[in-house]
Amino acid sequence: MRRWFGSTKNIAGCIGGLIGLVLYAVGVIGPLWLMFVVMAVLYTAGALVAPPDKVRLVVDPTVEAAQVRSSLEALVQTVAGHSGRLPPSAVDGVRHVAEVLSDLLKDPLRLASTPDMQYRVLLLARTDLPMSVETYLNLPRWFASRRDADGTSAQDELAKQLDLLRAKAEKLAAEYYSADVNRQEDHTRYLGEES
Repeated sequence: MRRWFGSTKNIAGCIGGLIGLVLYAVGVIGPLWLMFVVMAVLYTAGALVAPPDKVRLVVDPTVEAAQVRSSLEALVQTVAGHSGRLPPSAVDGVRHVAEVLSDLLKDPLRLASTPDMQYRVLLLARTDLPMSVETYLNLPRWFASRRDADGTSAQDELAKQLDLLRAKAEKLAAEYYSADVNRQEDHTRYLGEES
C-alpha cells in the first residue's frame, strides 16, 4: 500500500483528479456531485494511462555485499558459540574462509564488474560454507564423532570440506587480487630500472 502512494500511476491519477477539481472551480462542471464523478473518472484514467514503475530484479551489489558480510559474521558467531561441539580446527577454518570472503566483498562494485567471480564468491559465502557447518551441527553429537566401517567420521568429512572451501576461497582471492599483484610487480620492475 505504501508503494502505491509514491507510484507513477497514483501521481498521474492525482493530477487527473486535480484537473477535475480545477474544472469545477472554473465553472466547467456544474453541480458538486458531478465534480466527484469527474474527479474519479479522471483519476482512474490517469492511473490507467501512466506507465508502470520500473521493475528492479537485479539487487544492488552494495546492499547484497553488506547482507552477505553480515551473514558471514553471524555464521562465525554461531560457530564460536558451538566451539565445544566443533573441532578447534573447524572453528578456525570457518573463521578463515569467512574472513577471505568478507575481504572480497569489501569492494562490491569491483566484484560486480566480474559476474563470474561475484557468482562464485556468493555461492561460497551463501551456500557452500553455511551448508557444511549446518549439516555437521544438525547431526547428533554421538553420531558426529562415530567412525564408519572405513574409519571416517563426520568430523573428518567436515575437516575435508573446510580444507576444500579454504582452497576455493584462497584461489578466488588470488584471481581477484592478481591485477593488483601484477601492478605491484610492474612498479617494482620500474623502480629497479630507475636505479
